[in-house]
Amino acid sequence: MAAPADTETTAPVVLFDGDCVLCNGVVQWMLRRDRRRVFRYASLTSAFARALPTGVAGGETVVLLDSGRIYTRSAAAVRILSRLGLGWKVVALLVWMVPAFVRDAVYDFVARNRYRWFGRRERCVVPTEGTRDLFYQ
Repeated sequence: MAAPADTETTAPVVLFDGDCVLCNGVVQWMLRRDRRRVFRYASLTSAFARALPTGVAGGETVVLLDSGRIYTRSAAAVRILSRLGLGWKVVALLVWMVPAFVRDAVYDFVARNRYRWFGRRERCVVPTEGTRDLFYQ
């Protein structure tokens, strides 16, 4: 499968590290909270991510493609939270009030240590039948 069943190009796409246990856990967490099915997902090593312009999906960070813009690190995380419903919008607002250099420093610290703390998968988690249409390959 090359693309989600609904190839709506306006849906925000979350690019994540498919080998990272923490990252996969965050995607599973998002799937449970994204009741309106706002987001689409792709591994940073997927054909979808490799087809993006050079540098968009590079590095060790979450990437959010939303409305023609690219968000990374804590900016991506805050924007994702803000799209998950009213309660999470409040959390996003509180996090957004923390200066970006502090948010990004915390994000980078966790990103550097994620494999040591949470582990690494041998391969990406396969989406379930109910979520398969939300993932780009």
